[in-house]
Amino acid sequence: MSRPFLVSVVTPSYNSEKYLAGTIDSVLDQSFFDWEMIIVDDCSPDNANQLVESYVAKDSRIKLIKLDENAGAAVARNVAIRAAQGRFIAFLDSDDRWLPDKLEKQLCFMKKYDVAFSYTSYEKLNENGSVAGKVNIPPKVTYNDLLKVCSIGCLTAMYDTEKIGKVYMPLIRKRQDVGLWLRILKDIPYAHGLDEVLAQYQLRSDSISANKLKAASYTWRLYRDVEKLTMPVAAYYFAHYAINGVLRKNFPRLASALGQA
Repeated sequence: MSRPFLVSVVTPSYNSEKYLAGTIDSVLDQSFFDWEMIIVDDCSPDNANQLVESYVAKDSRIKLIKLDENAGAAVARNVAIRAAQGRFIAFLDSDDRWLPDKLEKQLCFMKKYDVAFSYTSYEKLNENGSVAGKVNIPPKVTYNDLLKVCSIGCLTAMYDTEKIGKVYMPLIRKRQDVGLWLRILKDIPYAHGLDEVLAQYQLRSDSISANKLKAASYTWRLYRDVEKLTMPVAAYYFAHYAINGVLRKNFPRLASALGQA
């Protein structure tokens, strides 16, 4: 039977046993039901696999792939993209969640406006589960916009393989999601945003993104090693990145209003 709007959900798994059940449940609760969820275990030391296998036994749409060695999120996501059977590729990390109508509303948005690559607004959750704020987004972004500030939350991104083919993440340890968005935006003029909260991002004190110096280092390496920007051009975009970082830290409401949180 043809499944013209099948969505493949890409979920790498590493040290997220505490949150993973909530992540999977948020996909099971979707009002749009034609999806597959591909969870790739990156040799996680916790008991997440047993949890995933219990879900696999109950719902054939959930699939588990186990890597032979720890390879990082980029490899894990690319393994899932390669295995994906859906026309649409969506991303959901193993500690984040979707609201129940996320897929339905985003697919309707993409079909209505003939969009190849889309993203939405989302909320941030504290480690106690309370809402820490909303991340607003611009209506569309270009390749150059994204170099200045990433307005696309990985947990909200979805692209149409019928329009742009399967696109994979660069094999870097961090910022590989931004690297993928940049790859796509070299081939199409815009990514389009649906300014409605449809997902929830889990803040974690142990994440690399919480370490601002490391995050800045990975961003610089993305500019120079992946995008191959010259030193002056990389410095120009990095200055924008740094200023946006200051806004997010010291003026979060302003940054959110500008779609920079």
